[in-house]
Amino acid sequence: MNIYSTTVVTVGPDAEMFREQDMIILFGSEAPDNLKDFCYIIERTDVAGDIIPGQQVVIGGNRYPITAVGEVAQKNLGALGHISLVFNGSTKAEMGGTIYVDLAGQPFPLLKANDTVAIEA
Repeated sequence: MNIYSTTVVTVGPDAEMFREQDMIILFGSEAPDNLKDFCYIIERTDVAGDIIPGQQVVIGGNRYPITAVGEVAQKNLGALGHISLVFNGSTKAEMGGTIYVDLAGQPFPLLKANDTVAIEA
């Protein structure tokens, strides 16, 4: 079941710098100007269900199991198109607006314009 799906519109020139921290920052077109350079700007779309551990983030055909979900991640994703994805497999959500995932043997995703990011149950 598809919980969420969006398309990357543009990639900020400094978005890849968070790769060193195993992080991707997604933001809708309403991203503040001072943050746009650090984000993957996405189309803001509705979230069609609860985002919970055990689901998967799907990027470029690779599936990354969700291990923890911050307390405001789903709200922020639906309202602003904004979340951070952290690929460290943590089972404890330390940041409220973050979805934690496990690389599960997959490569760290390299997003580009027109790529799809989805969350599936």
